[in-house]
Amino acid sequence: LLPRHQQLSERVRKRLYYGWDKDCSLDNLSSPVADIAVELLQKVAPSPIRRLQKKYVSHVSREACISPCSMMLALVFIERLRHRNPEYLQQISSSDLFLISMMVASKYLYDEGEEEEVFNDEWGAAGKVDVQTMNTLEMNFLSAIDWSLYTDPRELFEVLSWLEG
Repeated sequence: LLPRHQQLSERVRKRLYYGWDKDCSLDNLSSPVADIAVELLQKVAPSPIRRLQKKYVSHVSREACISPCSMMLALVFIERLRHRNPEYLQQISSSDLFLISMMVASKYLYDEGEEEEVFNDEWGAAGKVDVQTMNTLEMNFLSAIDWSLYTDPRELFEVLSWLEG
């Protein structure tokens, strides 16, 4: 869907520490990107309850196959929330924000119907929460962001440039 997808994949692989091997999978977050996620989400969602830890990011990333593009899209969503609904960020734990923003981003990017459908119970299992909690987190997140999920590819490239920095 993005123009020059192959060049983007190569750029992500090289600059976000996935290695030079073209056969290397981009289906979980690299260690430096996980570190950035922890630092950023602890700042934007400062609640001490369920504070995000790198071990949790790594576990969810592996179990849910979080792609770097999902991470970038989730960061776009979080930035929107920072400007449009900062109260929401004060009420949610950084662990829950990580989990739900990644799920919504993955659904937006990859959920194409029955074959590639993203299920809340699978994300709940990856994040060690029950499906009812996932459903509530999803509805609250979508409501907080006012269902504003469309993202221009330029916004993703801005986030990529920021991550590279």
